[in-house]
Amino acid sequence: MYIIKVKGKAKIPDYIQIRDENFVLVAYFRADRPLKKMEKFGLEGKEKELETLIKDLPFGKLQKLEL
Repeated sequence: MYIIKVKGKAKIPDYIQIRDENFVLVAYFRADRPLKKMEKFGLEGKEKELETLIKDLPFGKLQKLEL
């Protein structure tokens, strides 16, 4: 899977996109709110690691999601 942080403008908040190996969007959520149903993506138990990754992730740079 891949992850990208999208910069919001004005009143629109920053968002996170998680995409599968075919770059199909599988999750889209606000960067300041935790993703719910982590088990759906095989990421259960990795909430803290994902939170740290999101905080350090540069805007607009697609990265392979490896936790």
